[in-house]
Amino acid sequence: MQKKSLAFLMMSIFITGITMTGCTMTEENSNYPDKPINFIVPFSAGGGTDLQARSLENLAPKYLNQNFIILNKPGGAGSIGWNDLVNAAPDGYTIGISSTEILLLPLYGDTKYHYPTALEPLAQISTIPFIMVINAEQPWQNLDDLIQYSKHHPNELKFGHSGVGSAAHILGAVLAKKTEINLQQVPFRGGSESTTALLGNHVQIAFSNPAVLKEQIKSGRLRPLATTSTERLTDPDLSQIPTFKELGLNIEIPNWFGVVAPKELPPQVKAKLEDNLRLMINDPEFQLNLQNLGLQVEYLNSECSKKKWISDTEKLSNMIKETDILEQIQAHKQ
Repeated sequence: MQKKSLAFLMMSIFITGITMTGCTMTEENSNYPDKPINFIVPFSAGGGTDLQARSLENLAPKYLNQNFIILNKPGGAGSIGWNDLVNAAPDGYTIGISSTEILLLPLYGDTKYHYPTALEPLAQISTIPFIMVINAEQPWQNLDDLIQYSKHHPNELKFGHSGVGSAAHILGAVLAKKTEINLQQVPFRGGSESTTALLGNHVQIAFSNPAVLKEQIKSGRLRPLATTSTERLTDPDLSQIPTFKELGLNIEIPNWFGVVAPKELPPQVKAKLEDNLRLMINDPEFQLNLQNLGLQVEYLNSECSKKKWISDTEKLSNMIKETDILEQIQAHKQ
């Protein structure tokens, strides 16, 4: 009888412990967030990725009652920052910005993690075209001028981009392939760095987004030659730029930014992040900030983002096969 009583007592303590633990976890999740949230930006400060993160940072106290702490971790076309994000605790206190490269890098087969399965999207923020620019001091007035020059001066022109294997790198490789010219690629840690190199005439061409290039185009220091958008940009400061399609080149590359988190977030935490990110992205202040940067807000929730990841992975895989990008990546490693 004593054994039964003791067993019953132990079982009661065990069940009570589980119940109390469950209640404690739920209470903790319901109070989320109760401290600042680290926000990893895997590219250098001043680029389009960073500027969007800082626009969200401005609104975090309004919607989440906590601050975002921006952590710039550039390098490896985003891989350094995303590796840290994969290793972060899945508690909602470390999230990060995503870009098309989160799908691209695993296609090359040499990333530490397979980001599409190691991370999960919380929202898409925007879709952003690339703009091809040159230093305004150069003599080429349009894309055809540059192509003709390159054909007569093979291997002379260099293009800057935001990292080996990045979307901008693929864009340069696709352009060279379709126009049958030779371009040397020069990697940087972000769009702002490649633009600085272009202004200093260390490279002759750069591919970046409107957030990085707009002010330099307005000032006349950079001359835009083409954009990957399907139609001309609506921003009055950029609407004069022809699309590649207008110029007879079928060049479109997926380019978007979003917010991601480590896998296995508690459901309550994930739901709260998703709901508040939707409100932040649709906030008039945020939309005006992106409009002033020359960017286009295009919100998608987590489920729609996952579907887009699948379709864009197929598109990017086909683009890689069309170029010698894999050979360039191997050469860069050596």
